[in-house]
Amino acid sequence: MPQAFDLIVLGAGPAGLAAAIYAARARLRTLVVDESIPGGQVKTTHLVSNYPGFPEDVKGADLARAFAAQAERFGAVVRRGVEVTALELREPTKRLELDEEEEVTAPVVILATGARSRELGIEGERKFRGRGLSYCSTCDGAYFEGKSIHVIGGGNSAVEESLFLTRFVKKITLIHQLAELTAEPGIAAELLAHPQIEVRFRAEPRAFLGEGTVSTVRIEDLETHAQHDLPTEGVFIFVGMVPQTAAFKDQVPVDRWGYVPTDDEMATAVPGVYAAGDLRVKSYRQITTAVADGTIAALAAQKYLKQLRG
Repeated sequence: MPQAFDLIVLGAGPAGLAAAIYAARARLRTLVVDESIPGGQVKTTHLVSNYPGFPEDVKGADLARAFAAQAERFGAVVRRGVEVTALELREPTKRLELDEEEEVTAPVVILATGARSRELGIEGERKFRGRGLSYCSTCDGAYFEGKSIHVIGGGNSAVEESLFLTRFVKKITLIHQLAELTAEPGIAAELLAHPQIEVRFRAEPRAFLGEGTVSTVRIEDLETHAQHDLPTEGVFIFVGMVPQTAAFKDQVPVDRWGYVPTDDEMATAVPGVYAAGDLRVKSYRQITTAVADGTIAALAAQKYLKQLRG
């Protein structure tokens, strides 16, 4: 027989665990399912310096463990390393198959599977992630105070984040594959005029090299195909995000980029299904905004359940 819950959360990042904390405290039978260990992107972040309540930097892994421990303290069941092998979200009773052998049900599901930074897929990228290579300027910018760094990308994100990073770093060399920036003209002009920023057009990174931390960016000139090794004190990659919505995009509407639209209460177009965190259509993706989404989703779910049950 399927195991029945009041609410199932898919994803144990900050959004999912915040939702679980609120739901479990409200005495809802709450299940959290994640294909890995709890924490989402936070668990791979070396240090977090902008989460309220921590005057000193906190390790991302420690913050992730604390989120999960708090949810479990209130009674949420957190299932680690579990694959969702099938799911049905469109019926009043939502059904999920776990590891092809177990079925769980609930009238409410909160989608919190997040998004991941788009990777370049080149040598050294995964090796140096968190070791001088980052995908988040607000998370890590302050750790590059006074350094000369490289930024990969040329769209709005790369330009906006580069301008933000000038508050900390001495110099930025932006590497972009096209002959001009693809960002909006206003901010592109601001970047091109900035005295701390140099742009290498028609170039792509081919490898990140170093010993303990990244110290060299190998780039290829796309016109001559010559490769050059550039010394660096840090690398930021901004080439887009990938929402983790493939498992349910045929059941819950997504936009052209794969993100889930919601209303102000995190409700999707499917009754009883909510979305919270980085997979949602939104302007900002931070730990704090994910936690806020999860909180709202859980409170809205409580109201929905109350109405459902009369």
